[in-house]
Amino acid sequence: MTEEIEFILDSTKESMTGSIEHLEKAFLNIRAGKASPAMLGSVFVDYYGSASPLSQVSKISVPDARTITLQPFEKNMLHPIEKAIMIANLGFNPMNNGDLIIISVPPLTEDRRRELAKQAKVEAEDAKIGIRNARKDANADIKKLEKDGTSEDICKSAEEEVQNLTNSFIKKIDEHLAVKEAEIMKV
Repeated sequence: MTEEIEFILDSTKESMTGSIEHLEKAFLNIRAGKASPAMLGSVFVDYYGSASPLSQVSKISVPDARTITLQPFEKNMLHPIEKAIMIANLGFNPMNNGDLIIISVPPLTEDRRRELAKQAKVEAEDAKIGIRNARKDANADIKKLEKDGTSEDICKSAEEEVQNLTNSFIKKIDEHLAVKEAEIMKV
């Protein structure tokens, strides 16, 4: 294969890998009933005028499966952290005991589990769209090379390789989704 086609295949693979990584990050934000520091990954605290991730202003720990504790590095950050968690609208009710912020993670209801499973399906479909867009871009680049004089056989085999990549990445997405749905629906 030509160098240009190798480059197209490599960049396509990179783009598809990016879609999988994005899906994995999105799945971290979908809680499955068990407490995890990743649940608070989207929370940003106003720290002296700048928005800082929660993990940079406090120590996050999980003493048991239903509790998250936050110990601010500075005591005066208790109220801003509490406020940021409320604003993030994660469905948590933080409690402040003067030293720590304690978050009880409520058990999921059946309806909430179904909602989260739907949300996971939406994220998986978005990732599939990203994969398909990468395939479309790669095929367009290969067509350009064919117009510029690259042999038809080489271009056909490159398109087949792109389709094989697409199939394998979509299969990975389906596997990730199955694991996440099982995790969400497990009581």
